[in-house]
Amino acid sequence: MPRVLITTDYLRPGDDVDRFLRRAGLETVHLPMAGRRDPEQLAAALADVDAALVANEPLTADVLARAPRLRSVVRTGVGYDSIDVAAAGRLGITVSNLPGVNANAVAEYTIGLLLAGARRLVQSAHGVSQGAWPREDGRELRGSTLGLIGYGASARAVVPLARAFRMAVVCTTGVPARLRNDPAVRFVDLPELLAASDYVSVHTSLTERTRGLLDESAFKRMKTTALLINTARGPIVDEDALAAAVRRGEIAGAALDVASREPLPSDSPLRGVDGIVVYSHLAGQTAEARAAAGRRGAEELLAALAGRPQFAVNDVLSDTRPR
Repeated sequence: MPRVLITTDYLRPGDDVDRFLRRAGLETVHLPMAGRRDPEQLAAALADVDAALVANEPLTADVLARAPRLRSVVRTGVGYDSIDVAAAGRLGITVSNLPGVNANAVAEYTIGLLLAGARRLVQSAHGVSQGAWPREDGRELRGSTLGLIGYGASARAVVPLARAFRMAVVCTTGVPARLRNDPAVRFVDLPELLAASDYVSVHTSLTERTRGLLDESAFKRMKTTALLINTARGPIVDEDALAAAVRRGEIAGAALDVASREPLPSDSPLRGVDGIVVYSHLAGQTAEARAAAGRRGAEELLAALAGRPQFAVNDVLSDTRPR
């Protein structure tokens, strides 16, 4: 009987996903991820399973090499930068993600961060909790420009919501021109987007090209009244440069759902900067998105074990180890 390790924290023994996998003839092993995990513990958990349904586990080349039976890894989300997909491919392990599974949740959350930042809702509530009564002017979204970095499913889902607030939308992306078919979006290069946008929202994946994409020079191109929103991956933003830019007044602030290190460490440069609000990686965390991710992840896992993955992100070159 194939065994599957499940580390996504909202998937539990006896739930719909667990029953679905068991009915399909798999044995399930649950080890929910809560915070950082020791690589030794993860390697030990993977040592005798055939597949894994995972959260943001750091599946390094070393960890994967110590999983002799592992044939398939499925991320219950979109990003897979925590997995060494090249190493997985060399070991004959397919790695899949679930594109678009939480796009609506991320889009709604993005608009929530826009509103909270424009009206300084967090700062106001904090002031009241401290006995004050803040009365600073906020800003309306209507008539402003939203710049989207990336044009994947979540960015595309943001567009009609932003347009409902009568915002103009510009976007920079590597998506081929033939797929940029939304007349509500003006496609520009990154420097023009940064200069034109009142709000810059990050929706691109983390790659070596995008790591540190928003750096000191990028912040100098932005409006002094601009707000940065990041619901993608923390390392896309140079956090030291961001903190310095906000302190110097080069941009107005940032609403960050992700950080380079999570949970946010006590020595993070993002702490204690007026205008920067950090949330706890919640953009895709809705009951609806979780239910969809769990079921679609389980379906993809079964397909991968049968040799027919729909959303594999790597080329598999089988090694010689028994599996």
